[in-house]
Amino acid sequence: MSYDSTTAVVARRADTRPRTFAALRAADRTTALVFTREGFDAIADEWRDLEIAVRGAVLFQSAGWSRAIFDFEAQRGNSRFSPVIVTLREAGTLVAVLPLEKIRAAGQRLLVPLGHAYQQYTELLATPGLDAADALRRLVAAARAATPADAIKLFKVRADSLLHHALPATVVTVGDTMAAPYIDLSAHADFEAYLSTIRTKTRKNIRSGRNRLERIAPLTHEVGDTPEARGEAIARTLEGRAQRLRDQGLTSRAFHDRDFIEFCTGLATRTDPGLKVATFTLRHGDLPVSEQWGFVHNQRFYLFATTRDFTSSEESPGKLHMQSAIEAWFGMGLKQADLMVPAMPYKLTWATGTVAAADHVIPLTRTGWLVAHVWDRQVRPFAKRTMLALPPRLRGTLLKLVGRG
Repeated sequence: MSYDSTTAVVARRADTRPRTFAALRAADRTTALVFTREGFDAIADEWRDLEIAVRGAVLFQSAGWSRAIFDFEAQRGNSRFSPVIVTLREAGTLVAVLPLEKIRAAGQRLLVPLGHAYQQYTELLATPGLDAADALRRLVAAARAATPADAIKLFKVRADSLLHHALPATVVTVGDTMAAPYIDLSAHADFEAYLSTIRTKTRKNIRSGRNRLERIAPLTHEVGDTPEARGEAIARTLEGRAQRLRDQGLTSRAFHDRDFIEFCTGLATRTDPGLKVATFTLRHGDLPVSEQWGFVHNQRFYLFATTRDFTSSEESPGKLHMQSAIEAWFGMGLKQADLMVPAMPYKLTWATGTVAAADHVIPLTRTGWLVAHVWDRQVRPFAKRTMLALPPRLRGTLLKLVGRG
């Protein structure tokens, strides 16, 4: 597939009908849209080059992540999967990408981040120095012209992101603003230098907890070194996390999808450039008491999922494990560790800072504006607060009744 400065040739959709859209132009900037795997493959190498040049949390807007989503949706035969990837070129060079997909929800047509059910942060992937607000305006206009939608919904936009600073005045912030803890590994010469910044009392408590556990059985830390080991650790972590949510009478967008665990375990065997999976397990004897896994991208670790043995909660296995994992991250030569939302106590013990993250809606029609202001800002938060005020067992029963447990 070729993209020139006059026309964006759009790949065929599943219905095989060709569609062509005039590029939106100003000076030598053009927009184009991709709807198919073939179209994605045509720009994947350029996309990867662009993300390498970008600093920040762009894993979920990377070519590797997008390829994994395309492959998984094809594998499970999801006929409703409708990617809408919007690109911006300057003098023929790819300078910005906004990977989206079209869904129906809350009685409206929405454009949401590609792989929205599984991803975390939403970001605008753009070359350094680009006018982000202008780029986003062009990308939104192109998406709106090509694909009828009521709104663009952007999940967990970081306050330090390019996308956050580019959001238009019409944006509607919805839901609760959350804190995403992080560790700036690059600010410390090595792990010991970093560890010295942690409170003396915290380090003493962790040593005491470790000693108590080691009187019973040895503690060992494992970094998954084979696809099989990583796949097993991912499966255990997600099963433990799912059980914890059930015990609390909670659910999540990801775990509501019954294919979520299959998608994640499949990542262990992928070899995409820029989409490396890493798993970490703390064992007490033969028993895994704390596990976590995530992604390594552009020298940044993303902590995607964790679980721990809550019968050992008095010994804080999560905090014990974080110490070993952070030491491993230093050994891997990483510069940043993104612990991601929510800001749990065991994360905050080790974090060097936090950044706010919130959901935003860009209304495109009157329906989109009404739903954002009435449903997203009023009805849904009220329903969520009401559910969270219920006892965990009752919450769990209600979620099962509505098919979300």
